Amino acid sequence: MRSIISFWTRTSLVLKIFVGLIIGMLLGLVVPQLTFIAIPGTLFISALKAMVPILVAVLVASALSKASSGLGKRFRTVITFYISTTLLAALVAVIVSFFFPVEIALRTTSAISAPCSLTDVLGNMMHKLTDNPVRCLTEANYIGILFWATIVGLGLKMKASERTISVVGDLAEVISTVIRWIIQFAPFGIMGIVFSSVAESGLEVFTTYGRLLCLLVGGMLFSALVINPILVGTSLRANPFPLIGLCLKHSAVSAFFTRSSAANIPVNMAICQRLGLDPDFYSVSIPLGATINMQGAAVTITVMTLAVCHTLGIEVSLPAAFALSALSTLGACGSSGVAGGSLLLIPMACSMFGIDNDVAMQAVAVGFVIGVVQDSMETALNSSSDVLFTITAELRDKGKKPSELHTLNY
Repeated sequence: MRSIISFWTRTSLVLKIFVGLIIGMLLGLVVPQLTFIAIPGTLFISALKAMVPILVAVLVASALSKASSGLGKRFRTVITFYISTTLLAALVAVIVSFFFPVEIALRTTSAISAPCSLTDVLGNMMHKLTDNPVRCLTEANYIGILFWATIVGLGLKMKASERTISVVGDLAEVISTVIRWIIQFAPFGIMGIVFSSVAESGLEVFTTYGRLLCLLVGGMLFSALVINPILVGTSLRANPFPLIGLCLKHSAVSAFFTRSSAANIPVNMAICQRLGLDPDFYSVSIPLGATINMQGAAVTITVMTLAVCHTLGIEVSLPAAFALSALSTLGACGSSGVAGGSLLLIPMACSMFGIDNDVAMQAVAVGFVIGVVQDSMETALNSSSDVLFTITAELRDKGKKPSELHTLNY
């Protein structure tokens, strides 16, 4: 038994996840009726989602209580990365939608409610910002968690004794250890998640909405493989692709299958820890990125909105397209404050062109159909970018190159 445990812990997590992925896919195609196979996936995600809000709250409070005054520049840098790349992703989505216009079938209606304006989105976000802190934890409201954890962390720094700060730090370490134990079961969780997706949707989703998926996935891949490398390369004046590859391998893969930026926070933090980064910085920047770094969401909102416009024969001028990009950026940054995320912000963007909410909600229904791919790609891009820009901001601040990181090739 001990040798089995030793072999399991020594084997690469990525390799184990890949094996779980293949097994889940095969089982989903061969025995889709055996629904109990999906249970490990449900349990894995539930366990992560149960612990991560507490982890984020304690880690952020602990990091800020011990943080030095020199972190301000890094935070400004990483926030600039988050916002600018989200805007660039929206602009890319506009360009590809102009060159490869896609139409969608607008027949069904949906009863799902969605925010109709940017004011609704930002108002909802501000409401969540100041919500009851206990409810923030129980409902996984990360905007509120970050806000209250920041307040508590600054209060600890100003008023608490060293012993109290040490206790909070020990609690953060304990919860981090529990999260690491949960992550060891990721291969079984991924197997269940992939089985469920394949059993429910099969491979038909790739044919029915193939062109739309190609547009969405293409825009997200362009952001991940062109925009991000250019930004990282120019910031560090070094070859960005070893760093890009590391983030895609260790963060994007797990985020793709969990489809949850929040559930991937521990994975990103583990990457930063493995690379020897400053925990006072990444303990805040990673949860912050999971809240406001939304490149994939900007692509989804923009592409789906323009697809509705093309379907209805609405001419979209260049100024209007740029305005849509800015609106998508602001909406995407607030999408963690909207139940349903980026898809339910499509009516908000459609309202800019005078499109009726009932029509726009039909595009949302299409989004839910292709969500098994769209949401996975969106989360993979968003979450891997969180860790990528965190690493880049720290290296830029210290004047270092990616080659100087600890165990870059792990």
